[in-house]
Amino acid sequence: MKGGEAMSKSIEERNEYLWDGTGEPDPEVARLEEALAQFRHADRLPEFPEALFAKPSVIDRFFRLLWAPRLAATALTVLAATACAILLFVPKSPTGTRPGWDVARIEGTPLVGTKWMGGADPKAKLEVGEALVTNGDSRATIAVADIGEVEVEPGSRVRLVQSSDKRKRIALDRGTIHAAIWAPPGEFVVDTPSAVAVDLGCAYTLHVGPDGSGLLRTTLGWVGFHLNGRDSFIPAGAMCPTRAGTGPGTPYFEDAPEPLREALKTLDFGTASAESRSEALRTVLSQARKKDALTLWHLLSRTQGEERERVCKRFAELVPPPAGVTRDGVLRLDQPMLDLWWNALDLGDISIWRFWEQTPASGAMPAVKQEKDRATLKKAR
Repeated sequence: MKGGEAMSKSIEERNEYLWDGTGEPDPEVARLEEALAQFRHADRLPEFPEALFAKPSVIDRFFRLLWAPRLAATALTVLAATACAILLFVPKSPTGTRPGWDVARIEGTPLVGTKWMGGADPKAKLEVGEALVTNGDSRATIAVADIGEVEVEPGSRVRLVQSSDKRKRIALDRGTIHAAIWAPPGEFVVDTPSAVAVDLGCAYTLHVGPDGSGLLRTTLGWVGFHLNGRDSFIPAGAMCPTRAGTGPGTPYFEDAPEPLREALKTLDFGTASAESRSEALRTVLSQARKKDALTLWHLLSRTQGEERERVCKRFAELVPPPAGVTRDGVLRLDQPMLDLWWNALDLGDISIWRFWEQTPASGAMPAVKQEKDRATLKKAR
């Protein structure tokens, strides 16, 4: 008992030393003070109120020892509660999701942004501003949000330009894509170096060559192809070339007579003499079948003077103008009359294109008969 009392007294003296310098110091404390003696303050100590040096009572020390751990625990509890509140109530993105479109590798090693897609990692995200690049032996598919799919062929470069509720936009710098879209008309757009393809509820193939020229083939619905006010409408079964600096050419059906197709190259992109151009137009008009009125309708706005009169005459022979359409109005390119005559071809209501032109970022398009095509396409996918 006496040994315990001596030990308790020794500990108390050492604690007294730590409080006010009295009593016997702990050996470790003494060695530490000796090592730090050279840094001891040598000047006169500042004067403080005596109350600051008052020796704490046993009760004071007891409460200090009692409450210090409690305060620390309380602080930790508050921090933990705050962290939980942040996790529970601060809005956050869904787990495991990032903005962008899903890309799935079909074969080879496509490049998405800075990431190569290998066999062990067949999926990736294409984010706005990034490019999907396929080399000569790789292919991939892009899920266009929830409105369709784009298959990217070898040797292609596709960039994601925009992804919003009302507009999904990519750029095809080179190569070939196959697009199958079941969105409202005008929601999906593809930029190319020589024209802009606007989906009007359809499936199509678009190719861009190294020089920026392109070719669009529609397999379902129809596509608008335009550049600087030069518009081409390509229904299912038709195709349309485009050239850098000129824009889209005149569309024609894939089964159109070969002489007609060759003559259109002269009219659209050639630098032929007046005689050669007149001969090319004669070939188109003489070769045109009733379904080739599609081509003649476009030629009305790409000819002038005597050429336009020739086109108008042959067009009227193939498809009589509907009520409200006059020869004089057509020759001066009256848009409402031209639109009425287009609708008489039964290839799609042109009002959806006019609506898109006027409000490219607005809401839903008016109901049109292409809705059936979009439903068929979505079911097939």
